[in-house]
Amino acid sequence: MNDSARLLEDLNDRSREVFRRVVEGYLETGDPVGSRTLTRAMSEKVSAATIRNVMQDLEFLGLLDSPHVSAGRVPTQAGLRMFVDGLLEVSDLDNEDRQKIDATLGSNVSDVGGMLDRIGSALSGVTHGASLVLTPKHEAPIRHIEFVSLAADRALVVLVFADGHVENRLFTPPAGQTPSSMREAANFLNAVIEGRTLSEVQTVIRREIEARRQEIDSLAADLVENGFALWAADGDSHERLIVRGRSNLLGGEAEETDLERIRTLFDDLERKRDIAEFLELAEGGDGVRIFIGSENKLFSLSGSSLVVSPYMNADRKIVGAVGVIGPKRLNYGRIVPIVDYTAQLVGKLISDRG
Repeated sequence: MNDSARLLEDLNDRSREVFRRVVEGYLETGDPVGSRTLTRAMSEKVSAATIRNVMQDLEFLGLLDSPHVSAGRVPTQAGLRMFVDGLLEVSDLDNEDRQKIDATLGSNVSDVGGMLDRIGSALSGVTHGASLVLTPKHEAPIRHIEFVSLAADRALVVLVFADGHVENRLFTPPAGQTPSSMREAANFLNAVIEGRTLSEVQTVIRREIEARRQEIDSLAADLVENGFALWAADGDSHERLIVRGRSNLLGGEAEETDLERIRTLFDDLERKRDIAEFLELAEGGDGVRIFIGSENKLFSLSGSSLVVSPYMNADRKIVGAVGVIGPKRLNYGRIVPIVDYTAQLVGKLISDRG
């Protein structure tokens, strides 16, 4: 059970209803919801003062916020996340929306690019938001890869395939990466690509990481055993070697050489991890998700939300995705079935074509 689910479970029925009605009112109008409005909507008869107390408690929990001097409340990002995870009622797909999506597909499904372009237009028109369409992944061997930094939280990977196909994919780079570190990652990858697919390159990187770990463990074990250093694990992914009594090492050139070797290996291990993470982010496609506000790194500055769903080929393999980008007060209950239906429809057309 995640934190949102636990917090929702801890709320009593009245608090849960007040919270739900505030969020639903905000999603419908975009305006703060006040206690007087809620007194007319609550299932039990309660005073405005009682509702104000409940709203204050919900604000203390970080689920609601008071904008400016307004007496009303709006949900915070954490509140919206809890609502989407635990209280969202997804409606059935409206027949009119279904017909508009179906009508834009046309008969020429062999033109995948044209079909996906029409799908994007249909999603945008039906939802009055911006659409996002990720085209099917190309599994041919890669000839060249390049990372281009666009902003602190946004980058582009350019993939040139052996058959001449070129793809540009946006992704969020690991924290702290610089244009020079991305160039270094690209140089390393281009040296090991050798006609491999993206998935195969990931396997190579994972093997390199494991080999570096084993080399570090072997060198560190000797130093720790001889009391020159202390080995410590900081979480699952960042090992550390804490050197103690460094002055005692000054006369031991062998130990100093080993320490330098370990530092070099650590640096190399971190670079390999970064490269592995680049590849995972570039490959993408990790299931149906709703990103709210800053959870969605690509659009966090505009405070937008993203509802995205993958589509699969005949082998049940994720090959692309479709989605809708809109304000945080997106009508999630309506948008989710639209995106879900569109993804299934595209998947079926791709499977039939393939």
